[in-house]
Amino acid sequence: LFILDSLLSFRWLVIAVGLVRAYLAKGSYHSLYYSIEKPLKFFQTGALLEILHCAFGIVPSSVVLTAFQVMSRVFLTWAVTHSVKEVQTEDSVLLFVVAWTITEIIRYSFYTFSLLNHLPYLIKWARYTLFIVLYPMGVSGELLTIYAALPFVRQSGLYSISLPNKYNFSFDYYTFLILVMISYIPIFPQLYFHMLHQRRKVLSHTEEHKKSE
Repeated sequence: LFILDSLLSFRWLVIAVGLVRAYLAKGSYHSLYYSIEKPLKFFQTGALLEILHCAFGIVPSSVVLTAFQVMSRVFLTWAVTHSVKEVQTEDSVLLFVVAWTITEIIRYSFYTFSLLNHLPYLIKWARYTLFIVLYPMGVSGELLTIYAALPFVRQSGLYSISLPNKYNFSFDYYTFLILVMISYIPIFPQLYFHMLHQRRKVLSHTEEHKKSE
């Protein structure tokens, strides 16, 4: 488990280093996506295994929450950012990539130190506090990227199936993306308030433990 969590944390460090190096080389944060495109696709697709890890208890996270988070990120990575080339230069892409990267580095550092039975308070605090900013930041980047993709999807008819056809079935990817955006309205508050509840529970317990000592 220690090795697994260390590797999962390391893969996001690779992306973080790639972003910093590209920024220092270019002197601008615009279009940094291309500097980390390949590792992002590889690592984020590999994250599908995390759903199984949660299901078998290898990683101490909710299966439902992990599945939603991973699937939404894989969707953003491939079905939106990869498929609609025009959005790859949007600053919103960098917004969600940075949010994902910081979140995952903190999360797997938390798991790694927990397995070592030597969890620094700073990492615990970061795990249950920085999401307050990072979560809305990531969601904003995701929604803005999908929104930016809409005109190009409508113009190209990407992934859409029109009638008539032998299957008597139609699918409008443009409408589907709009529905995906709407789905954030009920889901995001539930996940966000769940994390706020976890924060109060974990950090208050830590404070009580410190006082008892």
